[in-house]
Amino acid sequence: MRSRIKSDALFKEALNYLPGGVNSPVRAFRAVGGQPFFVNRAKGARVWDVDGNEYIDYVGTWGPAILGHAYPKIIEAVQKTAEAGTSFGIPNPLEVTMAKLICATVPSVKKVRMCNSGTEATMSAIRLARGFTHRDKIIKFEGCYHGHVDSLLVKAGSGALTFGHPDSAGVPAAFTQHTIVLPFNDLDAVQQALAANPGQVAGIILEPVPGNSGVFAPLPGYLEGLRQLTSEAGALLIFDEVMTGFRLARGGAQERYGITPDLSCFGKIIGGGLPVGAFGGRTDIMDCLAPLGPVYQAGTLSGNPLAMAAGITALEELGKNDAYARLEALGARLEHGLREAARSAGLPSRVNRVGSMFCAYFTDQPVNNLADAMKSDRERFARFFRGMLEEGIYLAPSQFEAGFLSLAHTPEDVDRTVAATAKVLQTLK
Repeated sequence: MRSRIKSDALFKEALNYLPGGVNSPVRAFRAVGGQPFFVNRAKGARVWDVDGNEYIDYVGTWGPAILGHAYPKIIEAVQKTAEAGTSFGIPNPLEVTMAKLICATVPSVKKVRMCNSGTEATMSAIRLARGFTHRDKIIKFEGCYHGHVDSLLVKAGSGALTFGHPDSAGVPAAFTQHTIVLPFNDLDAVQQALAANPGQVAGIILEPVPGNSGVFAPLPGYLEGLRQLTSEAGALLIFDEVMTGFRLARGGAQERYGITPDLSCFGKIIGGGLPVGAFGGRTDIMDCLAPLGPVYQAGTLSGNPLAMAAGITALEELGKNDAYARLEALGARLEHGLREAARSAGLPSRVNRVGSMFCAYFTDQPVNNLADAMKSDRERFARFFRGMLEEGIYLAPSQFEAGFLSLAHTPEDVDRTVAATAKVLQTLK
């Protein structure tokens, strides 16, 4: 057993001052058992805890660390920028550079507004969609997480045509009465919902590749169908690419699948590891934002120079050296290895992967939506997680989270991970 004496002491102390001892719920390890470890250093594809234990990291700060932790050029850019000031609350040149980079890389985005988190980006995109269309209702999908926005913290109603119910205490039912929740990968449900609410749906928001229920991909024709249905209904198609943006391809999931949404939301990678968010799209829609239009959105730290410097560096580096081909190759190597390890152990499993995002489920059925994911053996996953942690492999501490590869991972890291998987799976029979 790895010693975690210092981590355990820190967690005990944290419980006195932080709700649950953490600043984001999944970090508490409630879904997998045990107590979280505390990190004080990260470099490349590895993190080290306060007790000196080393782990190959497949969480990557939940996605942003696509170049690896403490990437030298990002560190240098942040240090250099900080010397001139950490925040101005006044337009700065780096904001313009970032905006030009995003618009040049993602063709559907003609104008972009920076903000400070993915949650803020999706919240603002929904407000903008409603303001632009003069409609109130929004369609979202089970298993797609769009941040802790009141109107989007919604679980499904009793049927495809019913409105959702609050998924968190503190969210009044009235805040979710205009949100319709449907199963992912079901075009018929979308068609029925639009027909039942003619001229009332402002937009459909989704993660084009959901990464907050594990990982599952859109079925062939699904995204194309959503594009057609929203166009016919006069509703906006909103891609939440906070996770997939600049990860699944340089232009995100919309490049990978060849779909043009009306609005897109970004975060994570575009901040280079610093807090950031952005949303953008067609000019006629974006010009509805203040100060040009009636839809209000603002933020004190929006476009702050540190996040812009880090993000610009990250995006520039991703444009070099066949970055996405390398990520794809690493992902394929890991996927194959995990599948073979599970087959050899005789355990039912599904390994879902899209590019450098992946998730393994203990089930013998395909996983195409949240209902499928919920049928997997979560108790076995918890044991698997704990076993891998002892082997020095850090996976997301929940069945319902994506794993991430980075350019800092090596084929040798992947092979070591596969070997550890094979070893741990033998103990789970």
